[in-house]
Amino acid sequence: MSDTPILSIRDLTAKVADEDIDILKGVDLDLFKGEIHAIMGPNGSGKSTLTKVLAGHPGYEVTGGTVTFRGEEILEMEPDERSQAGVFLAFQYPVEIPGVSIANFLRTALQARLDEGDELDLFDFQDDLMARMEMLEMDPTFAERPVNDGFSGGEKKRNEILQMAMLRPTLALMDETDSGLDIDALQVVSKGVNRLHEENPELTILIITHYQRLLNYIKPDRVHVMLDGRIVRSGGPEVALALEAGGYEEYRVADAAEAAEAARGS
Repeated sequence: MSDTPILSIRDLTAKVADEDIDILKGVDLDLFKGEIHAIMGPNGSGKSTLTKVLAGHPGYEVTGGTVTFRGEEILEMEPDERSQAGVFLAFQYPVEIPGVSIANFLRTALQARLDEGDELDLFDFQDDLMARMEMLEMDPTFAERPVNDGFSGGEKKRNEILQMAMLRPTLALMDETDSGLDIDALQVVSKGVNRLHEENPELTILIITHYQRLLNYIKPDRVHVMLDGRIVRSGGPEVALALEAGGYEEYRVADAAEAAEAARGS
């Protein structure tokens, strides 16, 4: 493993655009190439906001800190530039794109990554798409359906992983990909993610989840606890198991005590 993180976040603060409510309040995090990290935390702790800020979502405004990806500061990059650099976000609530088929959507995205004048080989694209859909147990006819239009929750999440499989990112951000999945769909999605990581051991993954159940299938190298816009604990997979057993109360108590101590010191 390299001594240099592929993703380095330092004192990152952010808020909802056009609002004065801070959500991220000083996030520090390092991800090394090929690692799988999970962030867990109660609702409203800032987990999903972190992934959206990393991907460049326009609904959020960074107010401080730095984010370095592959040695380059990315906070000034547009979302499409971050995607071209290798950042991928699997949404918690994938959007519907009526009138645009999955095949056309993916073909356009892949074409945009090629140098000007180069053309995507349509036969190779079709073969790859069918193989990836088979891996995710998706009916081949879905390729001609409009993106997420009329899809069930499980179908939308499989489509997110299909995009990830076709676009082959360097850093995959998975925002509560397990939400809304029954156990069969969870196993299929997890199997797909694990297959992609086996194919490319340098793929780095950041998973946002509430539940241990996803981490039973996708084994994390590191688990982080986020509370009130900051990461308050990091460790191995045992952190997730402890959370499943005891919840977040001990972290809330410790955070309140720390805040009280800081107030006395000021």
